[in-house]
Amino acid sequence: MPPTLASLVQHSALKLTVRAGADRLGTPVRWAHASELADPVPYMDGGELLLVTATNLDARDPATMRRYVQRLAGAGVAGLGFAVGVTYDEIPPALVDAAEEAGLPLLEVPRRTPFLAISKAVSAAIAADQYRSVTAGFDAQRELTRAAVAGDGPAELLTRLAAHVDGWAALYDTSGAVVAAAPDWAARRAARLTPEVERLRDRSAPASVVVADSEGDDRVELQSLGTGRRSRGALAVGTGAALGTAERYAVHSAVALLTLTTARSRALQGAEQRLGAAILRMLLAGESDHARAVAGDLYGGLLDAPFRLLIAESAVPAGTDLLAESMEAAASRSGESLLMVPEGERLVVLAADGGEAARAGAAHARAADDRPVRETGEADADVVVGMSAPSGPIAVSAAYKQAEQALSVARRRGRTMVEHEELAAGSVLPLLADDAVRAFADGMLRPLQEHDAKGRGDLVASLRAWLSRHGQWDAAAADLGVHRHTLRYRMRRVEEILGRSLDDPDVRMELWLALKATAASSGTQ
Repeated sequence: MPPTLASLVQHSALKLTVRAGADRLGTPVRWAHASELADPVPYMDGGELLLVTATNLDARDPATMRRYVQRLAGAGVAGLGFAVGVTYDEIPPALVDAAEEAGLPLLEVPRRTPFLAISKAVSAAIAADQYRSVTAGFDAQRELTRAAVAGDGPAELLTRLAAHVDGWAALYDTSGAVVAAAPDWAARRAARLTPEVERLRDRSAPASVVVADSEGDDRVELQSLGTGRRSRGALAVGTGAALGTAERYAVHSAVALLTLTTARSRALQGAEQRLGAAILRMLLAGESDHARAVAGDLYGGLLDAPFRLLIAESAVPAGTDLLAESMEAAASRSGESLLMVPEGERLVVLAADGGEAARAGAAHARAADDRPVRETGEADADVVVGMSAPSGPIAVSAAYKQAEQALSVARRRGRTMVEHEELAAGSVLPLLADDAVRAFADGMLRPLQEHDAKGRGDLVASLRAWLSRHGQWDAAAADLGVHRHTLRYRMRRVEEILGRSLDDPDVRMELWLALKATAASSGTQ
């Protein structure tokens, strides 16, 4: 604890006497300073014990003392030490009354106690407190280091940190989810701060912010983990008051240890990715048995159950990082295996079907689907994802093709993610949005549209009605409100203008797709 007015009063060698403000002797003293200025406030920093002999003060004048004391109290001075037997034989009542009124502690300093002795006592107490804080900080550092290298994960480190700061601590992953908390009850409290952690994540590490718990009285300090462009997680420390020197040492030690742990994990992850790349090449080459042997315990469980193959693609460097981090965090929380292989601007992932990692990847990608769409039809998002149907080791090559097809469709549709099942269960009509298909449709129907534009008939509408009725003359004519002979004449004109026979099923198919593509581009049906 830093020195207080109470500890100075209890110092037997100083012989100080309390004359006012006895209820505020617990105030910490940051320094002791002597000044005979009539207004020393411009030179005060707050927290000082001001020592005076009142050489330049009319200490008997109540108005003067009231202004003087109020100025000191407003500047945050901890207390006033008045030396008797120098200018005044005793402290004037005007000063005592002003100090009582302002709530400023007033200490009587006997003539035999030099101001230097008081300054030395304060300095020695501050130095001793700093030494205790540094020693406690180093003890905390050693204890936290032992917890970090024990290999039991971050839980024990957080438990010891929470004890050192007399509060609680929580660790967040890159997605903002709580990985561990100590004590256990702090997990729910820490989860409320996820939005703050997400905002901190977007700042370059190291970064920190102090926030207030919306449902409690905690002062919570958030510290980012990592040293790169993006943080690799965050540490939250909740306490009832601001951190002291010893607590600050403990928090900084925890941040350093967790950052080192994260960096080590990234290095191990790089080695895992190289192994994963080799396994993926074996699977694509049809060597599933060799892939299983190489996978061992690391990826073996993933290959023993149905999995999904995802291909993510980004137009910007490191554009798939957030997706990868989200899936890694989910896999870590659920204990799932995750095979992740960067391929240039692409990221290939094998994730357990129905697992948390696959769900996290899908949720991350689909969360961007509500972003605006550019005029080109591409989604205004960095990442596009294609996901295969559930697969197994012997069918990875087919799953890779499925994911590529889904990725291609996602790009054409302006979506951030498409699953292969959507292609099989959906309609082929959305594929007609392709520019090449629209160009083909425009070219095929242009002669008919030019004919109609000159007021010579309604061949395009008649063709659409006839095809929609599968060539049934009466039904199509009724839809158009014309006689069937009129419709027959129009269909002969279509054949003459296009130079193609409507008896050919391929021609009818192409014309129908051209009509649908034209309707899709114009927003009609």
